[in-house]
Amino acid sequence: MNAWRSIQRQNFTKIKDLIDFLELSEDHKKLVLNASSFPLNIPNRLAKKIKKNTLDDPILKQFVPLIDEKIVDPNFRIDPVNDRSFCKSAKLLKKYKHRALLLCTSACAMHCRYCFRQNFPYEKKTTEFQKEIEIIKKDKTIKEVILSGGDPLSLGNLELRLLLDSINEIEHVKRIRFHTRFIIGIPERIDEYLLESFQKINKQIFFVVHVNHPIELDGDVICHLQQIQKLGIPILTQTVLLKGVNDSLDILKELSEKLVDNGIIPYYLHDLDPVQGATHFNVDEKKGIDLIKSLREEVSGYGVFQYVREIPFKTSKTPLI
Repeated sequence: MNAWRSIQRQNFTKIKDLIDFLELSEDHKKLVLNASSFPLNIPNRLAKKIKKNTLDDPILKQFVPLIDEKIVDPNFRIDPVNDRSFCKSAKLLKKYKHRALLLCTSACAMHCRYCFRQNFPYEKKTTEFQKEIEIIKKDKTIKEVILSGGDPLSLGNLELRLLLDSINEIEHVKRIRFHTRFIIGIPERIDEYLLESFQKINKQIFFVVHVNHPIELDGDVICHLQQIQKLGIPILTQTVLLKGVNDSLDILKELSEKLVDNGIIPYYLHDLDPVQGATHFNVDEKKGIDLIKSLREEVSGYGVFQYVREIPFKTSKTPLI
């Protein structure tokens, strides 16, 4: 069995166990949501980074359900980016020219409380992608396939290799892009088998990691990402602007510098997708713009995130500055 699978089984999935582990006071416990339709799932190594007996922690805020999720805002919806309108099959989305997004799985290494796909009706009956591969083969306008989910690295090594091999055989597809957060919670996922699978691919691979706070980038995470870099695979990042987590110049600057110092390119800073239950994470657009303007004065140009919003039915992400 893959070593990372046994590590994944150590995730906190029961709120009482996590509350006890974090040594929360009775007052703090009252602010934790004990029952949520989007279940708790946080890797042990991330839980260990959370400060004890406080709710004011950037990791806790991202992964622990709080009663703030009950706040109702009519502008926050179940399907905030209208994913379902772009389905070509149960597992394939096509929103933009020349790109197709494959929903490899519903599973993730962790559950981010602001996840815009937490209500998506994933097809879970099969783990095959034959129908999706056929659609991609027939559509010669598709130059890039994005592996997303859930998290594509939640697939087993053999499943993922078979999928990559299938895409690799499609001549008109030139690029394969991974969208993943798995490594932030379980860096051991980057094992020898996975690296060998990447080496067998003759397409250009891009690796896009979801990271929101510099504390997420510890030595183990960086070390495993460097194994990917050694294969000549560019690594970029996606970050979501979150109130109380990273909506300050100091945090964004520290994150940017930590990334570029390790040869990782800050890519998107996403305006929060307005998913139901995430109202408390929302940051005013003007503040986001001001943060990016200030960041540009502090770091090199390649260290400045592109501040963008996804607007349903637009032909690309919409820059906000």
